[in-house]
Amino acid sequence: MTKKFYDLVVLKYPIKVMLLLFIGILFLGFYSTKLEIDASAETLLLDNDKDLEFSRVIAKRYYTPDFLLVTYKPNEQLLSEKSLSRLKEIIEEFKKLEKIESVTSILNVPLLESPVQELTKLVDNVRTLSNSEIDETLVKKEFLTSPLYENSLVSKDFKTTSIILNLKTNKKYYELLEKRNKLLDKKRKSSLTKEEEVELTKAVKEFKTFRDIQRYEDHQNLEKIRKIIAEYQNKNATLFLGGVNMIADDIISFVKNDLLIYGSTLILLLIAILWIIFRQIIWIVLPVLICSLSVISTAGTLGLFGWEVTVISSNFIALQLIITLSIVLHLIVRYRELKFRYKHATQYKLVINTILSKFNPSFFAIITTIAGFASLVLSGIEPVKNLGWMMSTGIAISLIISFILFPTILILMKKVDAVKESNFKLPIIPLCTKLVEKNGYMILLSSFFMVIFSLTGTSKLIVENSFINYFKKNTEIYKGMEVIDNNLGGTTPLDVILTFKEEKKEKIKMDDEFASFEDEFAQEESSEQYWFSKDKMDTIIKVHNYLESIPEIGKVQSLATLLKVGKVLNHGEDLDGFKLALLYNKLPLEYKNLILSPYVSIENNQTRINTRIVDSNPNLRRDELINKINIDLKNMLNDNYVEFRLSNLMILYNNMLQSLFDSQIKTLGFVVIILFLMFVILFRSILVATIAILTNLVPISIIFGIMGWLNIPLDIMTITIAAISIGIGVDDTIHYIHRFHEEYKKDHDYIKAMQRSHESIGYAMTYTSLVVVVGFSILVLSNLIPTIYFGLLTVIVMITLLGSALLLLPKLLILFKPYKKKYV
Repeated sequence: MTKKFYDLVVLKYPIKVMLLLFIGILFLGFYSTKLEIDASAETLLLDNDKDLEFSRVIAKRYYTPDFLLVTYKPNEQLLSEKSLSRLKEIIEEFKKLEKIESVTSILNVPLLESPVQELTKLVDNVRTLSNSEIDETLVKKEFLTSPLYENSLVSKDFKTTSIILNLKTNKKYYELLEKRNKLLDKKRKSSLTKEEEVELTKAVKEFKTFRDIQRYEDHQNLEKIRKIIAEYQNKNATLFLGGVNMIADDIISFVKNDLLIYGSTLILLLIAILWIIFRQIIWIVLPVLICSLSVISTAGTLGLFGWEVTVISSNFIALQLIITLSIVLHLIVRYRELKFRYKHATQYKLVINTILSKFNPSFFAIITTIAGFASLVLSGIEPVKNLGWMMSTGIAISLIISFILFPTILILMKKVDAVKESNFKLPIIPLCTKLVEKNGYMILLSSFFMVIFSLTGTSKLIVENSFINYFKKNTEIYKGMEVIDNNLGGTTPLDVILTFKEEKKEKIKMDDEFASFEDEFAQEESSEQYWFSKDKMDTIIKVHNYLESIPEIGKVQSLATLLKVGKVLNHGEDLDGFKLALLYNKLPLEYKNLILSPYVSIENNQTRINTRIVDSNPNLRRDELINKINIDLKNMLNDNYVEFRLSNLMILYNNMLQSLFDSQIKTLGFVVIILFLMFVILFRSILVATIAILTNLVPISIIFGIMGWLNIPLDIMTITIAAISIGIGVDDTIHYIHRFHEEYKKDHDYIKAMQRSHESIGYAMTYTSLVVVVGFSILVLSNLIPTIYFGLLTVIVMITLLGSALLLLPKLLILFKPYKKKYV
């Protein structure tokens, strides 16, 4: 049937077939211009995460505006007139920006202890560095020791301070996001009506359009902020920019840069490799043409279906080029082999035999590769699922284009003479042949020790997601995060939400001295004054102090922060409900938003304790820390009076990573079973299928052993290596077994079949592996550390897979002799 298709269509009408193919690629090429990049925090969250739902409720409930943080370290003393004057100039420049709602700094935060003043006077007269004469010694002491500011607004050495740029809340963005998410949630939980399906399509499109506009405006805003920072950077001060928005924007820039580097550099390297191997222009132009058209078609498909490139899928171009080239290389090597063997064969005979001999192994190799990538589709994370769909689609496109364009171009040409071919021969093939023939048991023993190494290393694996370690140390983003992490209280936010249940019916008795105060404010403040009860305050302080005692946690802020400051202001006595209610109702909004609104929700009988994790702490194990806090708080709050729940980015990203780990481990077993069944169908032998699976599992397991022994954590990039490697790695196994079987039929001699297989398909496998290794090594040029790890570890896997296919696989075939004479 395959021969009939090529005879009656492809080889009979090569120009028409090529023209139709180019029209299709041109159509997809148009949509490739619509390919988009998304590096927002949303791309790293689980679709159906209940903690995500809860965190969105909390974000609405408390005053927690998006912000950017600028660190300011003057060369002079921080409180010197020159430093403060320059700081004021910088802040005034920031205030001019349209996206900035307000700026919080040492210039405008309330000075409550410089000197200590009566609480009642504080409400009407809030002192700051900007509006009061100051005592420098008292101010410095307050900034360094006050629970409000220490390890947050200023560093411990009092050399660095933070400038917090509060961004304007984009209500329309969150309205569109909520509208879209509600419909998506409903679709996941039940079914949508036709009207709701139309509404969802419209909501997705509307949100995406608005988001892209906002993303451009946010990028422009960041550029303006960076420009201001650059102007003052050399004026006796060091400044760095940090914040979630900045990280997302920088990652988009990194991904765009990576895509450009992967595409251009890889093409140049592949041209060089092809020239070294073949030394003929046709064998350079044809592979590059097929690879380029495959990438354009895949990019167009992504644009057509609206699949966005993320950090996880940013290496899709490298993967696409590598896999496509491996297909084409097998075709080239087979054509050259036939041309050398049958010197007088016509071009038609050479082309049709090349296609027919390689179609089945290439088809099954691609199907198994798709199976490896398809395992990613079962993930609960949209970008990981999209990577699975992207690569499955892209590989299928590569197969189609390769098996149409290769024969149509060659059939229009004269036979490609080999007079100019290179004598390039890697010494690895004769060495492997000798090792299999003479030292087979050493190969088996080495494989056994590799398995032991892998198992022991795998037991040491950890699942981690350190944001600061995503970036190279020489990048601005790393330097800024490091300053914030080490000097200003940490980076990754973690919230503890305490929800108090209905209080006992007995009313709290009032202190006699505040009876008149109660009468005055009874009508407008009764709920507030009763809410700030001693039991609640004690509970909040207890949890706050516990969190402060954890080494991995930097700054902790909550209502307890105000209670501690209030005790100083109240002559060493704890603040009671009346005075807290007074602050809650009478404190100016600017300061209320700073010290109260982010932590108290009276109407929901709830309080929020905000912490920041020291992301650069080498001993930090996020999942263990979260479990520890949950257990400790459960024991600490062992009553029916209060409930607690952890929230914010720390929880959401940890959920994502743990879910990805669980799904990939479970899915890997599923993929192995699917591949085994495919091998049984392809090779028609359970024994051969078992040998094929073992040959792949041994080298792939090595990567987890290496990661475990070198303490390289599994993160969102490295965790996908197994699925990708097993998908790409089985290609060599299929091609080798297919060729070994063909060679065995000739004389039923396993040793000679091995020797001939090595001398033929062995070189094709070596060339393709060389291309794969060079291709993945390009990833070391990335600005993202996980991508670099991914590239290096995949290179190791590919080398060990080639070694396994040339050593372990033939040795097992010779040892177990799965082919019987009657079978062949």
